[in-house]
Amino acid sequence: MTCFTESADGVIVNVKAQPRSSRSGIDGILGDALKIRVKCAPVDGKANKELTDVLAHELSLPKSSVVFKSGETSKTKRILIKGKTVAEVTALLKL
Repeated sequence: MTCFTESADGVIVNVKAQPRSSRSGIDGILGDALKIRVKCAPVDGKANKELTDVLAHELSLPKSSVVFKSGETSKTKRILIKGKTVAEVTALLKL
């Protein structure tokens, strides 16, 4: 899948964020990105925090293992999942 890239530190995931959604969760693959819905509005970093919380929860990782690489002010983001492989991430997310 083109939304996941192996790196020396783990997996970099291309994410398409959907703020102000009715529910939070992972919505599957959309083009070359993983679509994640979050309830929070993109104000004061609240949507970004919720997005990392959703990923950490779904992957059973500590929140410190989910780190922004780029796109903190954009709907399209690149997020590093530390210590995981693409195979592990796709299996945990059931993709």
